[in-house]
Formats: sequence, structure tokens, C-alpha cells
Amino acid sequence: MARRKQAVTIRHVAADAGVSLQTVSRVINKEPNVRPEMAERVRASIAKLGYVPSIAAQRMSGSRSYLIMALNDRERTIDGWRARDGTDWVDQMLLGGMLTCAEHGYRLIVELVDTHSDHIERELSAALAALQPDGVILTPPHSANPAILALLDDAHIGLARIGSLAEGPGFRLTMGDDIAAGLATRHLIELGHERIGLIAGPDEYELSGWRVDGWRAAMAEAGLSIEGLLAQGDFSRQSGRAAAPSLLEAGATAIIASNDQMTLGTLEIARERGLEVPGDLSLISFDDTPIARFHHPSLTAVTQPIADVTARAVELIIAERGGEAAPDGPVVVFPSLTVRQSTGPRRG
Repeated sequence: MARRKQAVTIRHVAADAGVSLQTVSRVINKEPNVRPEMAERVRASIAKLGYVPSIAAQRMSGSRSYLIMALNDRERTIDGWRARDGTDWVDQMLLGGMLTCAEHGYRLIVELVDTHSDHIERELSAALAALQPDGVILTPPHSANPAILALLDDAHIGLARIGSLAEGPGFRLTMGDDIAAGLATRHLIELGHERIGLIAGPDEYELSGWRVDGWRAAMAEAGLSIEGLLAQGDFSRQSGRAAAPSLLEAGATAIIASNDQMTLGTLEIARERGLEVPGDLSLISFDDTPIARFHHPSLTAVTQPIADVTARAVELIIAERGGEAAPDGPVVVFPSLTVRQSTGPRRG
């Protein structure tokens, strides 16, 4: 029977590098106060011996868990997965969060919690007890939920809140939704459109209001009326279908919808009415999920920096844990507008 290969431990690294266990630990955990030449010796020994730090050992060696938990809405996340409709919010969150965590010796774990559950505090308390994270990233609408914020604040856990500017604990981060709506609106104005409709998202998301504000401001800046041009959906394709007719009847020659699914619902209504996109109707979407790129026509869309804002959230939590000063005010990670085939000059 073959003997099991002995695992390389922190003691082996310390002996090979000729340093103390504490020095190896500081290098692994990227802590300050290690001379550069000594840190380089430790890293060389780690590479030579093939040492892989154990997160369990890291947790036992100090007060950190080296885990960051990202909290997402269970119902919407699972519905998106089951529908297989191309939503990649969680993928992008993992891209930014996991890679940034790895750079600092951390791990990212995603937990799903129901937004409207009567047991939300119990569910979250159980996750915190099991994982003991050093920090939590909240996404909408959890990032504005007072029960969640109070629970995390009482537990003295580092907190980053994406998509919320409501008063409360933690870092507040946005993706410039008002700026994005302004970019989209001005793009359509430059193409000659004057009747530009907006399908807003549900009120439980603060960002829905920010997008309305950005659209209103850009329309006012151009001296254009918004009468009859605002409708509301719930981020579903069906709600886009329900909202589009009133905007078309109000004379909209262009419509901005607050996510890709509502844009596709609007596109379906346009086709049923014999309208060409972009010939008769220009469309702009938010999110820029894969379906926006691969649909025909491909959708002009606000590209939200989900990976970048999650990476920034991770950096803020880890920096605070290391004693660095918090930024003054909210952190904005800027969006961009990706122009494709669904927007064109107004006819006539």
C-alpha cells in the first residue's frame, strides 16, 4: 500500500526560509511590517515546497476568517437560473469578487436569502454563525433592508452595500445609474429623438428612481417633454410587454428599458405592431447581459460594471479590516454605453 505523501506545513516553509512561524503567517496574510527581502525568501520557499495555505489554519491563527460573504436575492436569482435567460449578474459578481479575494488570501462565498421572507433574520443569522465572515457584500434590494443592516451592524461585521444610498452602516457603492440613464437619453437625443420613453424598474430598488432621475434630467436639459413617457415594470419580460403600448401610444420613437428582459418584451410588442427596430423605434437596455449581444438586432445597452463594483467592495472590506481609513461618501464605479444595432436616427 502506497504511503500518503506528507503535507507541506507552515513549519516546513519557516524552516526552509530560516524565519519564524509568525513571519511566514504575516507574509501569507499579506500583513505589513515584514522586510521585503524576508518576504521574498518566504515566497520562494512557498513556491519551492508547493505549500498551499489552509484557510482553516488561517482562521485558527487569529481573529480573521478570511471569508467574505456576498448576499443575493434568492427568488430572483433562482428564477433567472431556471429560466436560462442569459442573466449573468452572479457570474460577474463572482468574477470581480472571487479574483479580488484571491489576491488578498480570502475566499468569496455567495449566499441566497429571500427578500420578503418572514425568517430573513433567522436565515442570515444561521449563515453568519456557520461562516463567520470578515465582511458581507449586499446587493439590491438587500442593501437597503433595515433588518439586515441592523443585524450586521450589531454583529460588527464589515459591510459593503451595492446599489443603496440609504442611511445606515457600511460602505455605499453605486454603478452611477443616474449617469447611465443620462448617457442613454443623450445618445437618443443626438440621433434626433424627442419622444423618449422610459420603463422604470420596481420601487423596492433604489436604482429604479436614480434611472428615472437621470432620464428626467437629460430630457429637461434638452428642453423635451416627458408627458406620458414614463412607465413602470418589474424587470420581467412580461412587464416590458405591458408597459410598451402606453409609451408607443404617447408617440415614443425611442424607449429605454431598465433591464434586458423588459427591453425584449418591448421589442416583441414593436414587432407585433409591425414596427422596425431601429427604423421606427430605437431601443436601449440596461445590464448588457449576453442576450443583449446575441439577440437580433443586437441591443444598445448600458454596460453595468458589476465585476468592478464587487471587486471594489471586497477591497474596501479588506482595507477596513487592515485599519485603513474609509472613503468619504459613496463610491461610484462608472458605467458605459455600448452602442449596437437597436438604435438609429429618428425617421421623418
